[in-house]
Amino acid sequence: MRIVVVGGTGSIGTALLDVAAVRGHKLVGVSRREPAPGPPYADVEWHPIDIAERTAFTRLVEAFDGADAVVHAAWLIQPSRERAHLHKVNVEGTGVLLDAVAVAGVPHVVYLSSVGAYAPKDRGGPVTESWPTTGIDTSDYSRDKAEVEAMLDRFEAARPGIAVTRLRPALVLQRRSAAELRRYFTGRLVPRALWKLVRSGRLPALPLPSGLALQFVHAADVATAALAAIDRQYRGAVNLAADPIMDSGALAAAVGARPLTVPPSAVRALMAGAWRARLLPMPASWLDLALGAPTMSADLARAELDWSPRWNATETLGDLLAGLAEGEGVPASPPLRPSP
Repeated sequence: MRIVVVGGTGSIGTALLDVAAVRGHKLVGVSRREPAPGPPYADVEWHPIDIAERTAFTRLVEAFDGADAVVHAAWLIQPSRERAHLHKVNVEGTGVLLDAVAVAGVPHVVYLSSVGAYAPKDRGGPVTESWPTTGIDTSDYSRDKAEVEAMLDRFEAARPGIAVTRLRPALVLQRRSAAELRRYFTGRLVPRALWKLVRSGRLPALPLPSGLALQFVHAADVATAALAAIDRQYRGAVNLAADPIMDSGALAAAVGARPLTVPPSAVRALMAGAWRARLLPMPASWLDLALGAPTMSADLARAELDWSPRWNATETLGDLLAGLAEGEGVPASPPLRPSP
C-alpha cells in the first residue's frame, strides 16, 4: 500500500516509517523540513510542506495522489507562548489536510488524537471511547485536540465514503524522542546529570503532585496500531495505553526512589513562575492536563485491531529515561536531533 505519513520526522511518524518499511509498504513522508539522507528515512518519498502555509493545500493534494491512506501525526507543541500560531498549525492546518484528503480521493485517514481530547475524569475507572471529547478548559493543547475531534465529526458526516480512524494514545514515549521531549518540556531546568541520577536509581526521593495517575504507550506500539487500523479499514476511535497505570508510588518505584507527595497547587505555582521567568518551556496548563485527564481502557483496540503492546508502561518509561540520561535522538531528523 501507498501510505503518506504527515509529521514523518516526529516521534510517532518515525516509528511508523520503521514498522511500515519492514512490511513492504510504499512510503511518502510530509514534514516541515526534509530529514537528512539515511535511515530511517532513506527509502521514503519526501515532501517538505508546512501545513499552515498558504500553498499547503495544493502541495498536499499532490503528495496524497494515489495514496491508500494518510496518517496525520503532525502536531506542534512549541513555541508555547505563540498561541495563535499553534492553533493555526494544529487546528487550521488539520482542516487544510482534510480538505486535501477529500480532493485527492484518499479512502482512509488515520488521525493521531490523544487522551488529552477527553473531558476531565470522574471517580470511575478507565474510560472507553464513548467518553466525551470536550477537552480540559485550562489546557490549550487539550482544547485544540477537542476542536479537531469536532472537526472530524463534521468531516465524517460530509464524507461518509472516507474511513476515519482516531487513535487516542496515552503519553507516547520512546528512547529516541528523549532529546525532543527535553527541549519541549523541561529545557535546561532539568540537566542531563539529574536524568542520569534518575536512570541509575540513585535519586533518594521523587516529588510528585498528589492525585497523579499516568498511562504510557511506546511509539512503536502506536505505529503498530496505526498499521492495523489501515489494514482493517477501521472506522472510529480507539484508545491506546499499556499496563499498568502509573500512580505516584509506581512512578517512584520505577526509578528506585521514595515518593514525596506535594500539593498540586504548589507544583502549579512553581511551574507557572518558572515559565514566566523563561526557565521552563512547558506552561503550568500541562499539569492541569496530567491531573485532569482520565485513564483509558484499551480493550477496544485489543478486540478490533488485535492490538497488544509489546512494551508495558514501566518498560516504556525506562526506555525514555535511558534516552534522557544519554541525550538520545535521531540525527537525521530535525525535531528528533540529539542534545549536544
